[in-house]
Amino acid sequence: MDINLTVLPEEKRKPLPEDPLHLPFGRFFSDHFFTMNYEVGKGWFDAAIKPYGPISLDPAASVLHYSQEVFEGQKAYLSRQDRILLFRPWENARRINLSLRRMCMPKIPEEIFISAECELLKLEKRWIPKPKGSALYIRPAVIATEAAVGIRPASSYLFFIILSPVGTYFPSGFKPIPVWVSDTYIRAAQGGTGEAKTGGNYAGSLLATQMAKENGYSQVIWLDAREKKYIEEMGGMNIFFVIDGKLVTPPLSGTILDGVTRKSILRLAPDIGLPAEERALNIDEVLEGIRSGSVSEAFAAGTAAVITPVGLFAYQDEKAEIGRESGPWTQKIYDKLLAIQYGDEADPYDWVFQVD
Repeated sequence: MDINLTVLPEEKRKPLPEDPLHLPFGRFFSDHFFTMNYEVGKGWFDAAIKPYGPISLDPAASVLHYSQEVFEGQKAYLSRQDRILLFRPWENARRINLSLRRMCMPKIPEEIFISAECELLKLEKRWIPKPKGSALYIRPAVIATEAAVGIRPASSYLFFIILSPVGTYFPSGFKPIPVWVSDTYIRAAQGGTGEAKTGGNYAGSLLATQMAKENGYSQVIWLDAREKKYIEEMGGMNIFFVIDGKLVTPPLSGTILDGVTRKSILRLAPDIGLPAEERALNIDEVLEGIRSGSVSEAFAAGTAAVITPVGLFAYQDEKAEIGRESGPWTQKIYDKLLAIQYGDEADPYDWVFQVD
């Protein structure tokens, strides 16, 4: 792929953050970003890497009115050998195309998606933090740009990639968080857009999340839309439980995001001695399991936080506490994943992609 390159002179580049482990998540951005345009009948064209800056949109752009938009979330890591590493980028390339299809948007060839990320990362290598636990967050996104007010798929789109150095996602770090189980609001319903990574799903979750935080909880646990009994996700992350010595997570059903970290944990856990299964989880079963001790650990998983231990569930008038420290399986899975992602351990799954 030919990319038109415009590079900032050295004296105009931003200073790097001094303490990458304690950066506010997603607030700082690198010097350059990638863009590429699409038009019906022409396909993708004008691939470019240029200085980071505002995007010009017509006030009638379809994304602003009908939310035709999808995005992805990835991280780049710097190995001890100073190599840029990506974790399963082909999964992100595949998933963005599933989201694009659901939102009636044009597919991005996987080779172009990966190539664009690699070229941008090579240019912005200095922005990848070195301390373990920090990384360079990658945000690819596609938005509808056609200037037209009318409910139909747009005829033009913009694909762009921005980069942000990040530390831990939650301010508390790798500590168990308290969560609130919502039986009023839902995240997604069967036949909806729950499995697509599109902005509307997240906008619709903000009110419940705000209410949870106002009451002292870090995140929301979403239940199914039909019966409001079965656990689906935590915030925008997949959720796992250790129940009677087995790792259990809700199945993919069209409402749950097919998380890359989720998929990796399900593959990894049995290899380190923890059997894993996907099945429906009733909230009452989980709370009773916490009371009886059969539910010994809980954690959420996603690209941004990797793994977040959950220590307390609040549901209606009940609070069920698992523990105030990370469980042994949670810690073991977290350590193993990070060791593979940073290139510190052998990768028997061929998950790590070396950029340079």
